[in-house]
Amino acid sequence: MRRDCVTIVAALLVTALFCSPTHAQTSVEDFYRGKQINLVVGYGPGGGYDIVARLLARNLSRYIPGNPAIVVQNMPGAGSLRAVNYLYAVAPKDGTAFGLFGSDMAMLALIGGNPNAQLGSSSSFVNDAFILMVRPDAQAKSIAEARRPGGPPLVLAGTGEGARDGDVPKILRDTLGINVKQVLGYPDTPSIFLAVERGEVEGRTFDFSSVKAAKPHWLRPDAGFHVLLQFARVTRHPELPQVPTARELAPSDAARALIEVAETPLLTMARPFAAPPDVPADRAAALRAAFAAAHRDAQFLAEAEKLGVDISPVGADDIVGSIDRMSRASPDVVGYMRKLLGAHKGG
Repeated sequence: MRRDCVTIVAALLVTALFCSPTHAQTSVEDFYRGKQINLVVGYGPGGGYDIVARLLARNLSRYIPGNPAIVVQNMPGAGSLRAVNYLYAVAPKDGTAFGLFGSDMAMLALIGGNPNAQLGSSSSFVNDAFILMVRPDAQAKSIAEARRPGGPPLVLAGTGEGARDGDVPKILRDTLGINVKQVLGYPDTPSIFLAVERGEVEGRTFDFSSVKAAKPHWLRPDAGFHVLLQFARVTRHPELPQVPTARELAPSDAARALIEVAETPLLTMARPFAAPPDVPADRAAALRAAFAAAHRDAQFLAEAEKLGVDISPVGADDIVGSIDRMSRASPDVVGYMRKLLGAHKGG
């Protein structure tokens, strides 16, 4: 069953998302007038993905001909794989559904046995950072302490094996020598925020934008929280100039190469939006145009700034380029990622 899931992901990514052959239809405006579009989110309410989806849903409709209502539908499960499978196999393919899923889905497709997987005209957000953040009373309050041989492990929360917050700490352990103990099984980001505040765990690898949006007080200098490193950054985030990147901390070329490949989906697919295959071309084009227009909208940008969401939309060419770079990774790196993902995704 897990192998079938991987195959479906690969097929979804290979099929030109947001693209299909042209076929005659009523006008796009006539089709969408009075209709509802479901925006399927592969994670639960209140987390970073959900915040971004609802932000887009509030602002996208006015740029789609016919102004259809856009309703967010949360569909958490298996690190958003459930939502991807739904988009591929179940969701309507008429332009009334699209989704937001995990950035590692492209990696999963490649490791799942399809090295030529390509995204079509999808869209995404970037300019975020995936930060390792811990409580004021964490046993290790610096990278040096976290990497000390035999030192106490960082107790990190995660949603589950195969989710990004389950995989990235393992990559940091294996490349940087960070001592990690994982507590997995939390349903969503809000529950992990609560677990950190209660002291059930010491921290987690969070989207920086999620922390800014939901827990901005954690980032105040007097709060005592510690951001130990930034993952999925080529350079340091401008708001975190004192926090090293994982690439900077890599002790060897091999470790750096593994980090670079693991980071690739997050660098260009931090918040990937895509529709099912076979959406009529005119409606697909209308959705792409609306996405681009919304991201230039002053109201949308002001709301995003208020929420702490970085807006840097990425088009299909950059996404395809990222997938191509992943497909050319060294055998050692591919072997590591296959073992990591295959352990819990049937690979």
